[in-house]
Amino acid sequence: MTASAPGGGSQGAPESDYEPEPRRWRALWVTLVAGFMSLLDVSIVAVALPTIQQELHASAAQVQWVVSGYALSFGLALVTAGRLGDALDRRRIFLLALSGFVLFSAACGAAPSIALLVAARLAQGLAAGFMAPQNSALIQQMFRGAERGRAFGFFGATVGISSAVGPLAGGLILALADGPQGWRWIFYINVPIGILAVLLGRRLLPRTRRSGRQHVDLPGVLLLGLGVLALMYPLVQAEAGGLTRLWWLFPAGAVLLVVFTLWQRRLLARGTQPLLDPRLFTEVRGYAVGAGVGTLYFIGFSGIWLVFALFYQHGLGFSPLRSALAVTPFAVGSACAAAVSGRLVDRLGRLLTVGGLTGVILGLGGTALLLRFAPLDIAPWLAAPALFLGGLGGGCVISPNITMTLRDVPVRMAGAAGGALQTGQRLGAAVGTAALPGLFYLVLGHRDDDYRGALFLALVAGIVGMAASLALAAFDWRRDRRARQPHRTCPDDVANSPVHARQS
Repeated sequence: MTASAPGGGSQGAPESDYEPEPRRWRALWVTLVAGFMSLLDVSIVAVALPTIQQELHASAAQVQWVVSGYALSFGLALVTAGRLGDALDRRRIFLLALSGFVLFSAACGAAPSIALLVAARLAQGLAAGFMAPQNSALIQQMFRGAERGRAFGFFGATVGISSAVGPLAGGLILALADGPQGWRWIFYINVPIGILAVLLGRRLLPRTRRSGRQHVDLPGVLLLGLGVLALMYPLVQAEAGGLTRLWWLFPAGAVLLVVFTLWQRRLLARGTQPLLDPRLFTEVRGYAVGAGVGTLYFIGFSGIWLVFALFYQHGLGFSPLRSALAVTPFAVGSACAAAVSGRLVDRLGRLLTVGGLTGVILGLGGTALLLRFAPLDIAPWLAAPALFLGGLGGGCVISPNITMTLRDVPVRMAGAAGGALQTGQRLGAAVGTAALPGLFYLVLGHRDDDYRGALFLALVAGIVGMAASLALAAFDWRRDRRARQPHRTCPDDVANSPVHARQS
């Protein structure tokens, strides 16, 4: 198969042949519901870990795999799943993955032992990883122009809100499903929603048009999978000493990714479609910067929710539900901003991301100061407006960044591009989830009762990651602004121009 230029069409159908799907908006909501479930399951389980550990008689290291195993298999599948969707049929892969997600969710809920629960979570994460890149690819396929911006706005809002409301949803389920077996409903809740999404998806989702035999780069799949595994495995094992025992996997993973890049370039030079086209990063406007902004943001963003849960539940003695309610203002602000940011991204562009990141940094910085120095009995109440401000900023980061990163990607590359973007986000989330709680426990190791100091240091570390994302976004905004400015000619150029000479 000959590799075509990045500006090509979808699966052999040029973009000029686009015909709007009459049911595209209803189909979008099916994919968003499925995506919300899969991303929610990254964080919703965290509040139930103490109960799971007690009921299944598990060790701390075993129960940690309930969270980290899901994140690991999720991240491993993304790029390969995206490329398979591009090469085969996005609708079919989405429905198969969603069906598997429902099945393995039921298996998680029914698991009689920690070993079977971890195995079911690994399979559930793999299914979620195959489903996730089809979401963004189907948006590329079904929408064009301003409609695509709106659709990506909804998609980005789903990503941001699902990450923020996971602890709240978990706390509510545990409060409603009272009793030692109540944690099982965190998984069972996916079953009826997922079955309904499968039935609606079979009816509403469009099929992918294919032309000719499609190539799948199996050596690339192996190289990328091993590279991502080497980078993520020490991070998901951080609480069990993975960073010190398995540090050698980081350089090994870097070497594997370099070899993967060289292999992709070789395939491209031979005229064969690679797993992840390198031209996405060099020739598609905004993709490389957007991937970097998203990865850096998730380093700071993902870890703060676990840190908040540790502070409120262990430091202040809050219940899981009360702990989740304490950070709900961020989720509310994120939902409000995300609802409108998708419509503003075409007008404001990267400036919207710059403003959003500034809002997140100010909001979380204010929260850190208030929870560190304000009277402890009223500090959570005083922090609510600052968290709301941070949420407003967060709603203007994830959604617009996804839109600007993917909107110029050719439809034929949409799955692999979406998978690579989310792989960066998963790696960033793994770094943040390992680093921020690690700093939190580091402070507590020196002073057992200094929960406020531990929270402050962890939040500052998260803000540093977001500041790096802000610096990259600001650089891109200034570059675009200079590129849009008209060329300024000097008086001598005007005087010597042919037009000026004729007028003279």
